[in-house]
Amino acid sequence: MGIHDIGIDIIEIERIKNAIKDNSRFLEKIFTNDEIKYFESNGFKAESVAGNFAAKEAISKSMGTGIRNFNFKDIEVLRDELGKPIVKTYNNLEQICIDYNVLEIKVSISHCKQYAVANAVTIIKE
Repeated sequence: MGIHDIGIDIIEIERIKNAIKDNSRFLEKIFTNDEIKYFESNGFKAESVAGNFAAKEAISKSMGTGIRNFNFKDIEVLRDELGKPIVKTYNNLEQICIDYNVLEIKVSISHCKQYAVANAVTIIKE
């Protein structure tokens, strides 16, 4: 087991608030149905949406590619029963993970009043 790469991203929560307000399709374009259900259960808090957005960006960086050859909805960030973020991959990103021998992608998300931040580590089988 080894680390393929790491990634980090930070975003202004206000930017996500504005994207949600100004673009009625923002959530559907970026997030999976289950992520949107999670946001709904959480009262659509902008900091939660921003955290997931930052997580997707951090994950793409931890793959060493950024958002290339897959899209945002190929990454799903949900929570376990304790609130820990859990990453699932789909479609092209799932295939990239198979090709790179990815065992797991770990992510941590945090936020303060103005910013949400996430870091990700892609763990591979060596």
